[in-house]
Amino acid sequence: MEKTKHSFAVLFSDIAGSTHIYEQFGDAKASSIINNALALMTDIVTSHAGTLIKTIGDEVMCRFYNIDNAVEAACEINEKLLHSPPTREIPLAARTGIHWGPALLQDDGDLLGDVVNVAARMTSIAQAKQIITTEEVVSRLSPPLKQKCREFDRAEVKGKSAVMIIYEVVWEPQDLTRIASPPSLTLDTKTITPLEIRYQNQNKVISKESRAALMGRGKQCDIVIQSPLASRNHATIKISRDKFILIDQSTNGTYVRFNSGKQFYLRRETLPLSESGAISLGEKFSNDNTHLIFFKV
Repeated sequence: MEKTKHSFAVLFSDIAGSTHIYEQFGDAKASSIINNALALMTDIVTSHAGTLIKTIGDEVMCRFYNIDNAVEAACEINEKLLHSPPTREIPLAARTGIHWGPALLQDDGDLLGDVVNVAARMTSIAQAKQIITTEEVVSRLSPPLKQKCREFDRAEVKGKSAVMIIYEVVWEPQDLTRIASPPSLTLDTKTITPLEIRYQNQNKVISKESRAALMGRGKQCDIVIQSPLASRNHATIKISRDKFILIDQSTNGTYVRFNSGKQFYLRRETLPLSESGAISLGEKFSNDNTHLIFFKV
């Protein structure tokens, strides 16, 4: 049952490279490492007046009434995982997304609302050790925290009519000097031929007006892939400067086959899409693969 409606900062944070941890240490040890990291993240959230909503595999979902608290918690999560990890056997890093907006707080503590989908999308954009957030968050931050934010990119979010301006929270002190005056993010997209994506009966065009597409099993994705091997937020194709870039952020990885015959396998990596071809989320190319995504440059 719906309990009440309020504006929240919603934070998702997951352990980057968890698949590699399982491969390196085996299920039992890796599960212990991940669980200890999640416990550390939860303690940090609680110490900043946040509430853990749930854990989802290697990810925490949390809510805050105060935006500063959410951003401070995200910064501390990254700092502690880097400098004081729960295990010294392997370096850990988080990918974090934050958004602010109204949501329905359920009796079981869960949240329903667009703010959840957008926060999840920000997490899917983030790379290891990155905090990605929205203009809605940055505009409400206190001046000291606002100074840590820089315009990072623009992203299309399912259900939003306009492309969203997104920001990175620069939490490492040494980075503040290095990127204090970042170059302009204005792109010369007039010279870019749109990229067309086709999956079964779904079609998407990435262009000057629509500059990114998220693919995965989650309903919030721009291209929803009905494959059990696809992650919820599996991969993104976006314009970066004057190129189309495929970014894998999945558990099982992404396979790419260009029409020239070249093939690539990505896991937490990026690849320029220089020619037309096909993409398979989480499974190798085969005659039995019915979930191929075709793209045309």
